Amino acid sequence: MSQQLKPETNAAQALGIVDNETQAVVPPVSHATTYIRAEDNSYPSGNVYARADNPTFKPAEALLTKLEQGADAMLFSSGMAAAMAVFKALKPGDHVLIPRVMYWSLRNWICDHMANWGLQIDVVDMSDLAAISAAIRPGITRLIWLETPGNPLWTQSDIAEIAALAKPHNIIVAVDSTIGTPVHTQPLTLGADIVMHSATKYLNGHSDVISGTLICKQNDALWQRIRTIRAHEGSVPGPQDASLLLRGMRTLFLRVKHSSASALYLAEQLQQDPRVSEVLYPGLPSFSGHDIACKQMQGGFGGMLSIRVKGGEQAAIATAARVKLWKRATSLGGVESLIEHRASVEGEGTPVPTDLLRLSVGIEDPDDLLNDLLQALDSNA
Repeated sequence: MSQQLKPETNAAQALGIVDNETQAVVPPVSHATTYIRAEDNSYPSGNVYARADNPTFKPAEALLTKLEQGADAMLFSSGMAAAMAVFKALKPGDHVLIPRVMYWSLRNWICDHMANWGLQIDVVDMSDLAAISAAIRPGITRLIWLETPGNPLWTQSDIAEIAALAKPHNIIVAVDSTIGTPVHTQPLTLGADIVMHSATKYLNGHSDVISGTLICKQNDALWQRIRTIRAHEGSVPGPQDASLLLRGMRTLFLRVKHSSASALYLAEQLQQDPRVSEVLYPGLPSFSGHDIACKQMQGGFGGMLSIRVKGGEQAAIATAARVKLWKRATSLGGVESLIEHRASVEGEGTPVPTDLLRLSVGIEDPDDLLNDLLQALDSNA
């Protein structure tokens, strides 16, 4: 029946899974690390060892596969572990393209460690199709990694157009869709081969689980290499985390839609404030990637925005220091609203302006959030 239901219903009911033994509407948590072989030496349950898999993962992976309209999904111990597995599945000498604007820790890891692995890496403006086309090396380029919206400038990459550039060269297109979430974007339906989420963020939504996931369009040889990497490294979440992730995903659509509506409201209000020099949010018609966002984001533009504070770096840091409701903390996508001066976090070489504050909009009343920002900006007048 889930084939006929809307994504909101599938998420709320976790595909309607009921435990066969207890008839519980919440799937049980299995803490087992090893599983019994049958007399013929097979594993009738399909489970071998917890470093590779756990039955507690299955409901969350099934729901993610359905929401992203993919062929299969895997949970990982973190978003970084999920992303790293894709790059580790490549071979020395392969050429990859990564965005100029992306999650800073992953970009640093790729440039520092995967270069030593033997990958050839080019950093490209993924909003520029001509630049992407020029950077492709036929027969050598193996992967184009996208992040859209791109953290924390919220740049837009046209997934369908980039996939069209990649396909004639048999290039894999992988998309970090952490910010878009399955609520607003399904990259696999737009031509991508793999979609990645830091499940720590919106999928879980409560700032109490570290996890990541990959979902594939085809269960092919590359996907099996990624699965082998996960098994060998043991980069899987604990069973309790997997259960909490599934619980969080049941309210995914409610949380993300509320956060997106509040973020748009805040963006519209703050762009009129004389103490703010620029608001970066895909839902604003003035935003450079607005047309692409309208093309590939459905029902909203996400719960993340950034503001540039007049007065420069010190004014931005001072504004963050004066908030009372927003929490000064790293991460995003939780029910609580967070504010952060990203340039301080990313350090030398960051593309982030020093006057920028990143805002993760939670599910609080949007007027309360706005009033707190306005009082924090007050001393910058």
